[in-house]
Amino acid sequence: MKTTSYTRQAPERDILQQVFAALFGGIALFITLLIIWTLGYQLIYAGRIFPGISVAGIDLSGMSPADASITLTQRLAFPYQGQILMRDGEKIWATSPTQLGMVFDSSASARSAYELGRSGGLFGAFSDQLDARQQGKSADIVIIFDQQVAYSFLQQLALEINHPPVEASLDIQGTEVIAQPGQVGRYLNVDAALITLTSQLQTFRDAEVNLIVDEVHPQLIDVSSQADAARQILSTPLTLNLPAAGGLDAGPWTFDIPAVAEMLIVQKTISDASSKLDIMLATSILSETLLEIATEIDRPSENARFVFNDETRQLDILRPSITGRTLDIQSSVAYINENILTGTHNIDLQVALEEPAVSDRMTAAELGITELVNAQTSYFYGSSPERIQNIQAGAAPFHGVLIAPGETFSMGSILGDISLDNGFAEALIIFGGKTIKGVGGGICQVSTTLFRNAFFAGFPIVERHSHAYRVSYYEQNSFGERVDDLVGLDATVYFPLVDFQFENDTPYWLLMETYLDIGGRNLTWKFYSTSDGRTVDWTTTGTENIISSPAPLFEESDELAKNEIKQVDWSADGADVSVSRTVLRNGSFFFEDVFNTHYEPWQAICQYGIDTNNPEKKASEQGLCN
Repeated sequence: MKTTSYTRQAPERDILQQVFAALFGGIALFITLLIIWTLGYQLIYAGRIFPGISVAGIDLSGMSPADASITLTQRLAFPYQGQILMRDGEKIWATSPTQLGMVFDSSASARSAYELGRSGGLFGAFSDQLDARQQGKSADIVIIFDQQVAYSFLQQLALEINHPPVEASLDIQGTEVIAQPGQVGRYLNVDAALITLTSQLQTFRDAEVNLIVDEVHPQLIDVSSQADAARQILSTPLTLNLPAAGGLDAGPWTFDIPAVAEMLIVQKTISDASSKLDIMLATSILSETLLEIATEIDRPSENARFVFNDETRQLDILRPSITGRTLDIQSSVAYINENILTGTHNIDLQVALEEPAVSDRMTAAELGITELVNAQTSYFYGSSPERIQNIQAGAAPFHGVLIAPGETFSMGSILGDISLDNGFAEALIIFGGKTIKGVGGGICQVSTTLFRNAFFAGFPIVERHSHAYRVSYYEQNSFGERVDDLVGLDATVYFPLVDFQFENDTPYWLLMETYLDIGGRNLTWKFYSTSDGRTVDWTTTGTENIISSPAPLFEESDELAKNEIKQVDWSADGADVSVSRTVLRNGSFFFEDVFNTHYEPWQAICQYGIDTNNPEKKASEQGLCN
């Protein structure tokens, strides 16, 4: 069976071998013919361009490369005569390829045509030869394009096209509002234009190139709404009002249009993504204006003032309480700017109110004022009318004043400015080691009386200053006699440098009343409150370390007439005195303190007119400077 199988397959292999031999023979024949054709075709057109080959539409069939180069040079005038139009909207710029840096290489282009059909291997060369002969084939145009020249040309165009974005603006000139809209910036995209030109020039055809221009938008392009707002603000005067103003209150305050225009500003706010314009009244200018208005508006809260009715044991009102108010400048600036943008020209100021601790509706029981807890009287026999006037002007502000529980009371805070405008007169004062004429002489009669009342009422004394020398007014009794026990119980004030202060250390309000008896030459100071059972024991050393006053001094004065004598200072012996106080409460020790006082010896001074003979004798005869 194996022998039989072998015999059957032998003819099949013979047939396959014959087929393969025929196939390979055909291929060999085809390749042989292709080689003969290609080589023969090249041999026929040796040194010449194959038929059907052109460059830029010019047929170069059968020409030598040299002839083709001449022909191309003669017939291709595009680099010199061609026209490239560049357009930016309505603007057009005309130029030639040469001006853009294009140079046509006719020799290289002819060589390119000649090589067509002679490269690419056997099959590539045959394909190019066949395509050129059957349907024509165009060889590459070889041009030299100097992009630096084109780039420089485009940069020149950019000088005409480019302009930066312009932000919208708003300006206040006088009372006029000047608005300018923003402008979009434009920049020639030179790189994009260069790519387009490079591609277009290779077509060897006239063309119009639309330039690519990039736009840059400003952050602010329209400010018409802000301009309208500014014009609205300047359409009417601005009026500022004090809310709930009474008949005696200041205001309203009206600013005419030019004044408003001086305050009106345009404020630009810039962020990373955007910017904006705000119309407002300048904070600094408006604040300065409101500071001036504040002097007419601001007032501290004031407690009601009362007197204690000894019969009814109730409070009779002297003066109603006053609600304090302060112009809130920062809030007012914001509120004015907020409202003025809405077209409002009549705007309320923002005021902070402070209610007083004691209103005029409060009762004696509510304040703990039930009785007279202490009273003191001082005497001032021999005082001049001017000195009496100052005592009256100095004592009056304290009548009906309330001191809160735990409050340290400052006499200077109530006394205020000692001036002629406030009812004070010129009288003798101690200043700079001398007794001279000054405004407010005699005010220490008031401070001395208050000191003694606080001393004998048992209140802690926080600040007290004695006089530089002994003054007779502060040592008088009801008969006008000097009392040694009163030495060292005086107090002087010269606010704000020198003050008198004491503390109401009780849980009750303290009401002060002052009564001046001009005819009796005395001042009485009363304290009304509720006694907490305190009493005062005190002792005095009397005057010690007495130093006699110097001999009188006589001075010549050009203000006095001849033989006129005037005493301007009075002698006083120097001395030391120590006053001790022990305060008891319900019979038990509460606290104690000591008041040490040193008085300088004081010299009497008499002045006399020029050419006065023997002024000492004349002074003695008149009872002066003894």
